[in-house]
Amino acid sequence: MCGIVAYIGSREAYPILIKGLERLEYRGYDSAGVALLQSEIKVFKKSGKVQELKDYASKYDTSGNIGIGHTRWATHGEPNEVNAHPHFSSDNKIALIHNGIIENYAVLKEELVKRGYEFHSETDTEVLVHLIEEVQKNTKLSLFDAVRVALNEVTGAYAIVVLSEDNPQQLIAARKGSPLVIGMGKDEFFVASDATPIIEYTNNVVYVDDEEVVLIDLKDGLSIKTIANQEKTPYVQELEMKLETLEKGGYEHFMLKEIYEQPRSIYDSMRGRIDSKRGDIYLGGMLEYKNILTQANRIIFTACGTSWHAALVAEYLFEDIARVPVEVEYASEFRYRNPVINQGDVVIAISQSGETADTLAAIELAKQKGATVLGVCNVVGSSIPRATHAGAYTHAGPEIGVASTKAFTAQVTVLTQMALWLGYTKGTINQAKLARYLVELEAIPSKVEEALKTDVEVEKMARIIADSENALYLGRGYNFPVALEGALKLKEISYIHAEGYPAAEMKHGPIALIDENMPVVVLATKNAQYEKMVSNIQEVKARKGKVFAIVTKGDVAVKEMADRWIEIPDCPEELSPLISSIPLQLLSYHVALMRGCNVDQPRNLAKSVTVE
Repeated sequence: MCGIVAYIGSREAYPILIKGLERLEYRGYDSAGVALLQSEIKVFKKSGKVQELKDYASKYDTSGNIGIGHTRWATHGEPNEVNAHPHFSSDNKIALIHNGIIENYAVLKEELVKRGYEFHSETDTEVLVHLIEEVQKNTKLSLFDAVRVALNEVTGAYAIVVLSEDNPQQLIAARKGSPLVIGMGKDEFFVASDATPIIEYTNNVVYVDDEEVVLIDLKDGLSIKTIANQEKTPYVQELEMKLETLEKGGYEHFMLKEIYEQPRSIYDSMRGRIDSKRGDIYLGGMLEYKNILTQANRIIFTACGTSWHAALVAEYLFEDIARVPVEVEYASEFRYRNPVINQGDVVIAISQSGETADTLAAIELAKQKGATVLGVCNVVGSSIPRATHAGAYTHAGPEIGVASTKAFTAQVTVLTQMALWLGYTKGTINQAKLARYLVELEAIPSKVEEALKTDVEVEKMARIIADSENALYLGRGYNFPVALEGALKLKEISYIHAEGYPAAEMKHGPIALIDENMPVVVLATKNAQYEKMVSNIQEVKARKGKVFAIVTKGDVAVKEMADRWIEIPDCPEELSPLISSIPLQLLSYHVALMRGCNVDQPRNLAKSVTVE
């Protein structure tokens, strides 16, 4: 949530900041602003999208070789110009941008007001910049040390960058619980919430750790201290990201591009890990914990949003294939529930960004209670891979669209491999069965390509649903989590109220909503519960409900009852979520377009939820 970008060097800062903010806009798009150091600090900010800022700033002098920029997802204070970042100190000599939430801001603000500070915004961020000013004024410390000391008084999460009129060759950055990365070029430095604004200029980066404060000096380079004043050595890593992955590549929206990238992202998520000819599966990140996993009393998955739906698929996979008890927890509830966790438990945290605040907190709780914690994550170098004992990366590549698509199927792909590996290692499936699964898994990318060819039919279906205000998604077994995910996608980007339900539960409440105006999207692929699903469809039709079905190619029974249907390739039930989710993604996309919604940047949402 919120996007941070900063530059110091010999180039003009403003074009770099604006391009960086455009790349980071998926993190928040309520307002945007930049601060540039000229003879004094000049701040330009506007409510709305980055384009609003560009139009506004075009009338002014935006020269300067050092600057900071921010695109906001509002937490404290409504999304307007006053609350937009950057925020000034009282003497206008310090400008600060901030991602996160200062939880004790009210107490700090009360004390600062007593000391004569005036506040112009409703943000917690303005409290922080005044606190830094107050510390420096009272202690006569350098700005770097004043920032460090001030952060010791702060409770909550933050990623900040500080620009000072009195320190024209320096930037100061710090983080706790919110991501921050520093790019290192030749006599220049870049700072950002993630690597997307940096990769165009350098592939050498330093990931800032929690409670670290970084002094970026054009003359002396990087120096790092903890807020407790312990010196740290910067660790430079090389980025593997490619610039073209951050562009739309001819597609109208990032979401559509990412939907169509799934044959590749699924393949990449199993490349080098499986070999169907040899009947072999290799997960290097798991080997060290082989004995712990095979002897685990239970596995607890924790995640949020779409990642939670991937975890629900994993529950079916791990219990079915590896025969181990599984629980699936919302990270936001798990961390506060005082859960019973024992040393024989394994916790698996799932996150696309690797920065989800609630999931990180759940990880720390599980570690404190003695559990082994594994991660499934897409972003190399993010916080979750560093916080967990081990795990496996998905290889979806950057996902810019706020509504997750390829990340979901990549997660399910990796989780499927983990379940197969564990099942084979434990002996709950034999070599022959593993080999059959691997053959089917290797065929999934081509079947996803086939499913994508249903786009024209999906669009026809979307025209009927687009005028609805409610929708019901039904699935059984492995397709129940897919129903939840399909409903979430529709909610996120088209703003239609949609609910996912196990089909059998329809009779326990939702059936009361069904009439001729209620679209019911049914996942009715061939599986062990197919006949039961046919009965559920009949129940809907008896109440004049409109049935939109996802069926296996060659289906007869469901197609005779459905108002519209989409055919997808056949595959084993255990792998069906990888294919059945595709038409639902396309459906939500087309419905959103027809309703005039912003597909890539749906209202009130942000890509990476780094606050509670």
